[in-house]
Amino acid sequence: MLRVGLTGGLGSGKSTAARMFAELGAQVVSADRIGRELMQPGQAVYARIVAHFGPSVVMADGSLDRPALARLAFGRAEDGAEEDAGRLEELNAIVHPATIARQAERIDEIAAHDADAVVIVESALLFETKHAGEGGLRCRFDRLILVTAPEGLRIARFIAREAGRTALSEGARQEALEAEARRRIARQIDDAQKAALCDYVLANDGPIERLQEQVDALWPVLRDAASRRQA
Repeated sequence: MLRVGLTGGLGSGKSTAARMFAELGAQVVSADRIGRELMQPGQAVYARIVAHFGPSVVMADGSLDRPALARLAFGRAEDGAEEDAGRLEELNAIVHPATIARQAERIDEIAAHDADAVVIVESALLFETKHAGEGGLRCRFDRLILVTAPEGLRIARFIAREAGRTALSEGARQEALEAEARRRIARQIDDAQKAALCDYVLANDGPIERLQEQVDALWPVLRDAASRRQA
């Protein structure tokens, strides 16, 4: 089995790359999906978030009010003023260790059924988290892949993805989403730094077909590495 970490900043297209790898036969584990599962009512992570951040992050139906939680975590007050940005790390300290532990469980489950599998863990914050565990990323993964794209393109993708989720006027929505994208990108490690630590870099700066070509070319390399680990 080959354990692969797949990462990329906001709007880079890492989820698109993960989907392409899945279509080729990879077993993809989504950190974001696991995080959402752990933040559902009844889960220990949910209970810790509510206890730490208070009832203002809970909706009437008992589920987490994710926009309200994001405003607290990312330092956005209702009036647009900056709050304590340190609250993002407070949230990460609750969510990340549990998410990483669940990732390891999923990898072990896959390995038990398919010793030759290529398991790809898709996560936006592989490098940014302070909770990678003893030994760091190289103890968790055999290979690391980074998906990159120019900042302007990443911001445009974020705006296109999020535009329908707010009731603001078009101009105000564009401005608010661009500011939000830049705020989030500023909290992520620069691509050049991450690229130096990765085994492979996929450039998602053109047509989707170009990204597909790179994924198609890398897939047999990963499959071969997985087979050789079992030899």
